[in-house]
Amino acid sequence: MDATEQLLKDLTDAHGTSGHEGSARSVMRRYLEDRAEISYDKLGSLIAERRGKTDGPRVMVASHLDEVGFMVSEVDKNGFIRFLPLGGWWGHVVLGQRVTIHSAKGPVVGVVGSTPPHLLPDEKRKDVLPLDKMYIDVGCEKSFNVKRRLGIRKGDFITPDSSFTIMNNKKMYLAKAFDNRVSCALVCDLFRTLPQKNHPNTLIGVGTVQEEVGLRGAQTSAYGVNPDVAIIVDIGIAQDTPGFTDKEEKLSAGPLILVFDAGMIPNNRMLKLVLDTADKAKIPYTLSSMMRGATDGARISLSRTGVPSVTIGLPVRYIHSHNGIISRTDYNNSLKLLKLVVQKLDKRFLKSLEAAD
Repeated sequence: MDATEQLLKDLTDAHGTSGHEGSARSVMRRYLEDRAEISYDKLGSLIAERRGKTDGPRVMVASHLDEVGFMVSEVDKNGFIRFLPLGGWWGHVVLGQRVTIHSAKGPVVGVVGSTPPHLLPDEKRKDVLPLDKMYIDVGCEKSFNVKRRLGIRKGDFITPDSSFTIMNNKKMYLAKAFDNRVSCALVCDLFRTLPQKNHPNTLIGVGTVQEEVGLRGAQTSAYGVNPDVAIIVDIGIAQDTPGFTDKEEKLSAGPLILVFDAGMIPNNRMLKLVLDTADKAKIPYTLSSMMRGATDGARISLSRTGVPSVTIGLPVRYIHSHNGIISRTDYNNSLKLLKLVVQKLDKRFLKSLEAAD
């Protein structure tokens, strides 16, 4: 593995749902602490600040630390675990998958089960099974007291059981939690590859918490950081698999640049800067939009009196599942674009934002 592959493995193999981001936060800190001054907001978001040639503008580059997962809602008398979602899940991608329950006594492996389809009436087999009809089997039996032996209780968090894998097509990577640890990796690599003083601003990399349950860490960290401008680094949905027709959001076609999502319309001048920079450097990209869903930009852009913001992301296949797929080509191009844009966010550009369109 090269340095970036190891970084991606360390971040995606870490377990951390909304409200339980500590493991991923520790990994991100380890990669950033020699390159920036580290602090935290009171909700737990990581803030890495590094002054470049000048102290301003203050440039926030934000990615969220949490992954989609679950929480224990009940341990029944037979030892089966009921659970609730942390983030958006579709029943089809949950059933039959391995998960890890993080109890006071350590990690517990289990599998998501339900009534076998062989025992369901025909009309029920056609339905998407809701999560409240599923359970987690941790190998329980009558003589094995799950609560006492394994320490599982209500409120324990649950993550997908899936490891980072380099696929046979070596530029394709498979893992859980690419949403949004791949962007946390980009922030780490941005600080690693951008020379210490080679940016005309103060660069602030942020790993936000609790994005999947309401963009909460984005709100608190943006208030504390008080940025002049922001780049939100997130992921987008690859639409190059069977079932899609003539969609541009494809792996290896470059980063996605959002022109609209349900929570934010990008600042016009920030968007133009990103597009002009990509065009000049001949970095491929795809303009994209999301009618449903939002990124941390929805909160960051509205912080205090407003923060001019734009969103850049990698396309990912099979988001919010146990196994997403990304392209290293997209990762490299996203990193290149981020570095070039950050180096253009100077006081002169900040002044240009004051003019009316």
